[in-house]
Amino acid sequence: MKKLLGRTGDYLSLVKFSHTVFAMPFALVGYFLGATRPDHGFSLRTFLLMLACMVFARSAAMAFNRWADLRFDILNPRTAGREIPSGRISQGHALIFVVVSSLLFIAATAMLNSLTLLLSPVALLIVLGYSYTKRFTWLCHLVLGLGLSLAPIGAYIAVTGSFALLPLIYSLLVLTWVSGFDIIYSLQDDQFDRETGLYSIPAVMSRSKALAVSIALHAVTLLMAVAAGITGHGGVIYWAGALAFAAMLTYQHLIVSPDDLSRVNLAFGTTNGIAGIIYGLAVVADLLV
Repeated sequence: MKKLLGRTGDYLSLVKFSHTVFAMPFALVGYFLGATRPDHGFSLRTFLLMLACMVFARSAAMAFNRWADLRFDILNPRTAGREIPSGRISQGHALIFVVVSSLLFIAATAMLNSLTLLLSPVALLIVLGYSYTKRFTWLCHLVLGLGLSLAPIGAYIAVTGSFALLPLIYSLLVLTWVSGFDIIYSLQDDQFDRETGLYSIPAVMSRSKALAVSIALHAVTLLMAVAAGITGHGGVIYWAGALAFAAMLTYQHLIVSPDDLSRVNLAFGTTNGIAGIIYGLAVVADLLV
């Protein structure tokens, strides 16, 4: 039993299960945007299948990223202790995990509706393909953001089988939000990226310019929050959540500077995790109330 729990813990660590807080709140937003429409309603079956899609797609993406980046992770002192470089999970087992997770994702989409199934290969191409973008473009941050931005629109399609403007606005919000804080996170590896020929905004620019780009992206994020509130006729709960979200985004830019990266993990993980949960739950509560 102890060995089984250890193996389970290794795989949860491999896929960074704790980072689900970045996508889950917005998957809930997309689901309830669809479920609160007059021609739809809450369905436990659809809700669970939507969650399964998100978990399987994200698990496949994270495990594939670790598998694809093995030769870089071994060289980087910050990542050398990860599950595959340290030998706790073999490359072969990680790849099997990716394949199984991808197949389960497609199977779950097939149980929802035809549009979700039709778009499932596109979603996998984006979330898996991200792992190679850092090899040739500093736009990799935007591709990561694009992958997570599929959560609200994907969940909405899971319910309705169609597109709509409001979930697309939330997807753009997620895209710029994630891209912005990924730039902050990648500040830790700017020198390593330059030395190994990897691309990132901090690697091709100065740290101060990279932080300026992050701020610009988060300014767009807040504009999307305003656009979503206006388009969705948000009430008091929505705007309170949006204000808290804006405050948390501002805070992370106050605690990270080009000369002090000691609080990057606080900005990247804790602050953004709390911000996403507060805002996502506020949107859902506003929809239900």
